[in-house]
Amino acid sequence: MSRYALAGTICLLAGSAWAQSPSGATAPSPTAADAAKPVLAMEEPLPGDFWTYEVRDEISGNVTATRTNVVTEVSPSEISVRYSIAGKETDGLNVYDRSWNLKSSVPWKYRPHDGSGITSPLKASASWSFASENINGDNGNIWRQTGRSKVVGQEAITTKAGTFDAFKIETVVFRSPTKDPTRKVEITQQTWYAPAIDHWVKRTLVTRADKHLVVNNTVELVDYGRKK
Repeated sequence: MSRYALAGTICLLAGSAWAQSPSGATAPSPTAADAAKPVLAMEEPLPGDFWTYEVRDEISGNVTATRTNVVTEVSPSEISVRYSIAGKETDGLNVYDRSWNLKSSVPWKYRPHDGSGITSPLKASASWSFASENINGDNGNIWRQTGRSKVVGQEAITTKAGTFDAFKIETVVFRSPTKDPTRKVEITQQTWYAPAIDHWVKRTLVTRADKHLVVNNTVELVDYGRKK
């Protein structure tokens, strides 16, 4: 798979372009004290809201990145989010719609969006389809994608940030470059979205390029909060 396909794949995982910096560390299991943390109500996004995630490469078993997303601006139609990655000097900016579908992450633009968000109201067995063009502004490459998501249930899930009531959503995405539609990228993803904090608390993602495994990641929330 080309670096352009991989960039698009990583965007779906995090709702933005994930950079990885291997640390060789492994993520400890949440403790009882972590699980007992009260959930901070964040149903509506506000500037200063933040979520911090750890990315674990299930192939190597290592935590490969720690990333923090901070809301910079909220409008009736969009949410702007600055992201930073521990150990990296460069921040980035992602723009989402109000359902957390990614619309742009330099150099990529998604028309109308990447489909990684939610469709309200969430309820068991709800499903939706999406289709988009993913356009690389640096080189003009275009990837077309189609996908489908389904809510498979509700469950409590515990991470180092606490225990949350979440909707579990399963998503399958298919991508191909317009220059060579014989190339196929398939992405399967599970998302646990917690309405109380208006965000997802865990995601797993498996990517195959022409049927070969490229990515197998787990991303978990380790901290979050509001501007004080």
